Amino acid sequence: MRTRTTVGLALLGLIVVVGVGGWFARGKIAVAAMEKLYVKALGRGPDDGLADGLSVGLCGAGGPMPDAQRTGPCTAVLAGKRLFVIDAGSGASRNLALMNLPPAKVEAVFLTHFHSDHIDGLGELMLQRWGGANSPTPLPIYGPVGVEQVVAGFMSAYTLDRGYRIAHHGVAIMPPTGFGGQARPFTAAADQPDVVLINEPDLKVTAFPVRHDPVSPAVGYAFTYKGRTVVISGDTAPSKRVETAARGADVLVHEGLAPNLVAIQHKAAKAVGRDKLAQIFSDIPGYHTTPHQAAEIAERAKVRMLLFTHVTPGLPIGALEGPFLGDARQVFHGQIRVGRDGDFVTLPAGSDAVIRTDRLKMFH
Repeated sequence: MRTRTTVGLALLGLIVVVGVGGWFARGKIAVAAMEKLYVKALGRGPDDGLADGLSVGLCGAGGPMPDAQRTGPCTAVLAGKRLFVIDAGSGASRNLALMNLPPAKVEAVFLTHFHSDHIDGLGELMLQRWGGANSPTPLPIYGPVGVEQVVAGFMSAYTLDRGYRIAHHGVAIMPPTGFGGQARPFTAAADQPDVVLINEPDLKVTAFPVRHDPVSPAVGYAFTYKGRTVVISGDTAPSKRVETAARGADVLVHEGLAPNLVAIQHKAAKAVGRDKLAQIFSDIPGYHTTPHQAAEIAERAKVRMLLFTHVTPGLPIGALEGPFLGDARQVFHGQIRVGRDGDFVTLPAGSDAVIRTDRLKMFH
């Protein structure tokens, strides 16, 4: 008995010594792990581990209201090895990097409209792409007419920083000709067909007008790659053009506003005497789409998955996702999800599969 006790105490002592040693060596262990992680992270491509196909990810699933799980509007589309970004709200660049969708790899940005929450991360995205890619040409930025003014404004705001970066890193790292973005405006009229922006054997990108009055122009986008299709609504009231574009699509990424939850915000603002804020809460439902309405659109269009983005209002706890959706699950009979930052849906070419993962958890 005494021998067992002695052995047990010896083992306990060894565990304590190892534990204490590990505690004091934790910094060295962390640095060694960091070295390995950085080599792995910097060496992989956005499509690593994916079958060839089309993918869509939420690099920002929120709107202008704060939400710890949803930053400003940002959607990423990966067509094979080619990475595109739709809208660049606050947090876009950081989430893209955390999702292994590096800004340096972004081929082009597509803006749906020019509300501040959809563009306030654009300057940082242009800068990260310039420095990360050492690109000799600016980032192409597609958008409806007015995109020229937006891009020019950000380039003006970053002019001083441009000089600092070139002076510090040199022209080989920060080529002066690659600074900023190059606006590529187009007109998408309600009485005209969709606008084809990219038309290649494996990839087609089109833009179509949506209803976000008084915000005009406002557009959505459709991406088709090797037979798989993703449609992004942009901010809109229920729109027939969204439904037409989404007909037979694999994924419809649609904005959603829950009037029942916004009404609670309106009531609270009134209760504390913030009448002007209450007026804002009264105004916003009119130019957005409810989850019920989006579900009706998705059901009529016969899409495989409905993924909500621009989730309004913010949902601080997961239990609010049910009240947000209301009866949308009964209306739409495909897959449905209230989007969160990091949601990533993969559509392998030559397949009907719709595979969802959490890209933030996967790479963070």
